[in-house]
Amino acid sequence: MPDTTDSAPPPQGVIDRLAGLSIAVAACALLGLVLVQGWQVIARYVLNDSPSWTEPVTVLLLSTAMSLGAAAGVHARRHFSFTLLADAMAPRTRHLLQVLQSLVVVGIGAMLAWWGGVLFFDGLHIPTAGVAMPESIDYLPVALGGALMALFALAQLRPGNEPAAAVPAVAEGG
Repeated sequence: MPDTTDSAPPPQGVIDRLAGLSIAVAACALLGLVLVQGWQVIARYVLNDSPSWTEPVTVLLLSTAMSLGAAAGVHARRHFSFTLLADAMAPRTRHLLQVLQSLVVVGIGAMLAWWGGVLFFDGLHIPTAGVAMPESIDYLPVALGGALMALFALAQLRPGNEPAAAVPAVAEGG
């Protein structure tokens, strides 16, 4: 009977759904950002009554879009990387470089998750001027995005989850 402990990584379908949810939330945050800034412009220049809540809400929405969008980019392997050298290497060396790349992303994501969480919890008691939310709320998406980045990069370390080769092999002869 196979071992079904809780330490097993989540199945790829769960990872894919989390990435899709990240993209959806990031897209909604971008839409919300456009709406909030649109209202800011109308309220300021048409109504001559600029609301105080738009700036902190905009910063939160921007942090959410960037953090969750970056996590989805890690899942899709569309993040910043230097693949030209790796693509020129032998398959075994290329695989080792891809593992190293994923481990670096895991480290960065874990650092963002940890320190984003520390900063979030550290400022919960400080109110934001102009809106009823804590001053540190902007760090919550950073922590969540970092955790998702680490999770997505760990999922890429599973055997059989290697990226497709950038340049397909060309068979000689006919």
